[in-house]
Amino acid sequence: MLAEFKRGEIGYAAIAILGQSCLGSIAVILLLMNDMPTVIKMVQLFLVTVFCMAFNGAVLAQLKSKITFDLLIATILLSTCVIITNLV
Repeated sequence: MLAEFKRGEIGYAAIAILGQSCLGSIAVILLLMNDMPTVIKMVQLFLVTVFCMAFNGAVLAQLKSKITFDLLIATILLSTCVIITNLV
C-alpha cells in the first residue's frame, strides 16, 4: 500500500485529508455526545485532534511518503477506535 501511495501521493493525500478529517469529525461528535468523565473525554478529544492535525501538517509540509502514510494509518486507527468505544 505504501508503494501505491508513493506513486500517486498528491492525489491520495488530497483524498486522505478529506477522508480522515470526516472520520475524525465523526469520532469527535460521538465522543462529545457520550456521557463520560470530562477528563477522559478531553484526553480523547486531544488525541484525535492532534493526530488529524499531524497528518494534515505532514501533507502540507510535504514530508516523506512513509511518514505521511504512517500518520494516515495512525489517524484512521485512532479515530476508528474512538468511534467504536463510544458506540459500545
